[in-house]
Amino acid sequence: MSQPLSEFSTAPSVGIVSLGCPKALVDSERIITRLRAEGYAISPNYDGADLVLVNTCGFLDSARNESLDAIGEAISSNGRVIVTGCLGAEPDVIEARHPKVLAITGPQQYEQVMDAVHQHLTPPHNPHRDLLPETGLKLTPRHYAYLKISEGCNNRCSFCIIPKLRGDLASRPIHHVLNEAEKLVDAGVKELLVISQDTSAYGLDLKYAPQTWRGNAYETRFLDLAKGLSSLGVWTRMHYVYPYPHVDNIIPMMAEGLITPYLDIPFQHASRNVLKAMKRPANQDRVLERIKQWRRDVPDLAIRSTFIVGFPGETEEDFEILLDFIAEAKIDRAGCFKYENVAHADSQSLPSHVPDDVKEERWHRFMQVQSEVSANRASDQIGSLQDVIIDAAGEASGEYIARSKADAPEVDGMVYLQSDAALNPGDIVSAKITAADSYDLYGETV
Repeated sequence: MSQPLSEFSTAPSVGIVSLGCPKALVDSERIITRLRAEGYAISPNYDGADLVLVNTCGFLDSARNESLDAIGEAISSNGRVIVTGCLGAEPDVIEARHPKVLAITGPQQYEQVMDAVHQHLTPPHNPHRDLLPETGLKLTPRHYAYLKISEGCNNRCSFCIIPKLRGDLASRPIHHVLNEAEKLVDAGVKELLVISQDTSAYGLDLKYAPQTWRGNAYETRFLDLAKGLSSLGVWTRMHYVYPYPHVDNIIPMMAEGLITPYLDIPFQHASRNVLKAMKRPANQDRVLERIKQWRRDVPDLAIRSTFIVGFPGETEEDFEILLDFIAEAKIDRAGCFKYENVAHADSQSLPSHVPDDVKEERWHRFMQVQSEVSANRASDQIGSLQDVIIDAAGEASGEYIARSKADAPEVDGMVYLQSDAALNPGDIVSAKITAADSYDLYGETV
C-alpha cells in the first residue's frame, strides 16, 4: 500500500511504499515524520521521488513475495530504492533477487533508515520543523489512528517468526502511550486502534512500572491502559488481545460504554491437538465459557479473530472442532489463512503436513460456515439503533460509507448509510439499521 503526502517544494523527495500490518504502517508514519522533520518532501509517485523507501512484510511466504515484487516495481520505476521492515531482517533474500537496492535495514531500525537516506540523499540545509504537526504525520484518515503500545512478542508460536524478526516484548511506558493518544485526540482523532503483537501482555517486560499521567498514577499494564484511554472520550478498539484471564477485567468498562465493545483475539484454532502443535494455550472449553459470559455482560460485544486451517497434523476431526467453535462462539468477524510453510518457522519440521488440496477444501468450508455465522449476527442488527462513524461519502447523493462499533477499518464490514443531512468523515451519528447481508449493514440516519 502506498499513501504518500503531496508536497509543493523543491526539497529532496522520498516516496514511501508501506506493506503489511497496521504495526508496519505505524513504523512508516514514524519514518515519514522523521523525514519531514529534517525537511525532506514526501513524493506522491515514483517518478517524482529522488529515492523510494519500501517498508516490507515478511511474516508469510505470500507477504514475502509481495514485498519482493514491490521492491522490483520500485527499482523498475525509480531505480533508487532503500528497503526496511520485517523482510529487511533477511538481507540475503532481498539482495539475491534485487542486487541494485541501495540499502537494507530491519524492522524498527529508524536510525539506520535515516542514516541510509542521508547517505544517498543529502538532507536540505533548512528543515522546516514548523510544518510538522505535533502528532507527527499519519497515513490514515484524520479521524482514526493506530496506537502502537509495544514491539515484539514473548510467545513462541511454532508457525510464527515475529519474535525472530522483531524481538521479545518491549512495551512503551504507559505515560508515553497516553500522552500520544491525548495529542491524537486533540488533533481530531475520533477512534483509536490499539495495536501490538500481544496487547494483553502489555507491561510485562517493564514489571508493570507505575507512571504519572494527568496527575494520576497508572501502572504500565493492560487494564490501566484501558482506564487511561477510556477517559479521552473517543472510540477505543483493542486489537491482538490474547485471551489471558485478566482480559475479563475490561469487560465491565465495555458494559459502561467506556471502551468500544470489540475484541480482536487471534484464536488460530480450537482443537486441543492443533493448539498444542502451535504452542498456544489449549483450553478452548474455558475460552468458550468466558466468551459466553462476556456476551451476557456486553450483549453488543463484537469478536474478531484469525484462524489457520491445514496446520501440520490437523485431522478432519480437528477441523470439525474448529467449525463447531466458530459457530458456538458466534465469532462476528474471522480471517482464515491456509497454513503456509513459512521459512524459519518451527512448524516446518512438524510431521503430517496437510496436502494443498485438503487445505483449499477446508478453507472453503470454513468460509461458508463463517459466512453463515456473520450473516446471522448481521441480521440480528436489523431494526436496531447504532452509533456509526463516517469514513467517506458514497457515490450517490446522500449516501455515506460508515462503520459500526463492530467494524474496524479495512478488515471488517461497512454500514452503507442514507442521510438527508450533509456529513463529514469522522462524524459519529445515530443510524437505524434497515437491512443486512453477510458482512455489511445498511441504514439511515435518525
